[in-house]
Amino acid sequence: MKIFLVVLLILMAGCKSEGDKKINKIKEASGISYCKDSNTLLVVGDEGDLYEILPSGKILSKHHLGDFDLEGVVCDGKRAILAEEDGYLLVVDRESFKFNRLKIDGFKFNKKRGIEGIAKVGDDFVLAIQAKKRKKAKLLIVEIDKNGVKLKRVIDSGIVDSAGVEYRDGVLFVISDKKDKIYLFDLDKKRVIKKIKLPKSAKFAQEGITFDKNGDIYLANDDGGVFKFSPKELF
Repeated sequence: MKIFLVVLLILMAGCKSEGDKKINKIKEASGISYCKDSNTLLVVGDEGDLYEILPSGKILSKHHLGDFDLEGVVCDGKRAILAEEDGYLLVVDRESFKFNRLKIDGFKFNKKRGIEGIAKVGDDFVLAIQAKKRKKAKLLIVEIDKNGVKLKRVIDSGIVDSAGVEYRDGVLFVISDKKDKIYLFDLDKKRVIKKIKLPKSAKFAQEGITFDKNGDIYLANDDGGVFKFSPKELF
């Protein structure tokens, strides 16, 4: 009986630890980005919703922008750049939530080659393209100007099912849902420089990644929610 109780307590402790990683229950969370100016996080959902939350997970606001399949978001000062799977970017004013919908020309998008993540690198943006085969896995470098979105470069990443991206300390972090890994990609050398296998507690339908000012990592879960990890838990 005593052995049974000990085992039960261990299992309960383990479940509690894993559950503590989930900071909210946002439906179909498919992209996430940290905002330095407000110390908050922007989260998008597959059904066209934009949330702003605290690092604790508390939801500050929710706005339905329309019938858009949103797969990524970047917090860019007073605006947010949202990526649609089918090849559009929404440039959203963070105060009024008015937006411009801009088409990306120069690349053929479809359900098998849609946008799955977005990150800002300098003045440009990197878009991760979904692919089930390595030879079709791409990263697009685009520029947003007054005339729209300009495709500048296409990079072969070789990363299967790139589901979310973030740029930090000169490295592009690419998370793969299918492979349950985080890839560190060098954009200048155009190659993967490190692979990190996700622990069991971080294996779910991960579709977004970002870092806060303390270096803590947030993963958007398409099954519903956002998870928070310390650097030592993942790296």
